[in-house]
Amino acid sequence: MPKPKEPVALILLKGNKHLTKKEIEERKEQEIKAPADKIRAPSYLPKELKKEFKKISDELVRIEIMSNLDVDALARFLMSQKMYLQVSEELLKRQPVRTVLETIKDEEGKVLGVQEHEVVSEAYGELLQMQDKLFKQCRAAAGDLGLTISSRCRLVVPKPKEKPETEFDKRFGEV
Repeated sequence: MPKPKEPVALILLKGNKHLTKKEIEERKEQEIKAPADKIRAPSYLPKELKKEFKKISDELVRIEIMSNLDVDALARFLMSQKMYLQVSEELLKRQPVRTVLETIKDEEGKVLGVQEHEVVSEAYGELLQMQDKLFKQCRAAAGDLGLTISSRCRLVVPKPKEKPETEFDKRFGEV
C-alpha cells in the first residue's frame, strides 16, 4: 500500500527528497488547506458541552490541527465522552453481583425457608459493554482529532536541522 502524500513543507524539512522550485510550487498549488474561520459549536450540543467544545477547539486551532471540517467530529467526540462518563458513573453505583432470595419448599408446597445466593447482574454486564463501546468511540475520535499524545506525534512537523555556518557561507552567503 502506498504511503500517504506528505505536505511539501514536511518533505523539505526532512530533506530526504530534492525537488525543483517548479515541483515545489506545483505541489503547493495541489495541496488542500481547509480554512479554520467558522469553527463554532453545533446547535445540537448541550450548553455545558459547548463550553468544552470552545476550549478544545481553541487549542486545536492554535496548534493548526483543526479546520471548519472538523466541527462535527469534535462534537461527536464530546457527546460520546459525556455518555461514557454517565455510564461509568452508573457502573460505580452498582455491584457486579446481586443477592437473590430463593424460597425453599417441600414436596407439598409448604415454605420451609429462604435461601440467599449471589448471581451476576445482567444490568451491570450490559452497562459494562456500553461503557466499552463508548470508550472505543472516544479513543478513536480523540486520535482522529489529535487529542492523544501518539496522534499529535504523528502530526508534528520536524524542525529543520541547523547546520553550522562555514567560512564560505560567511564570505559569499548560502548557496
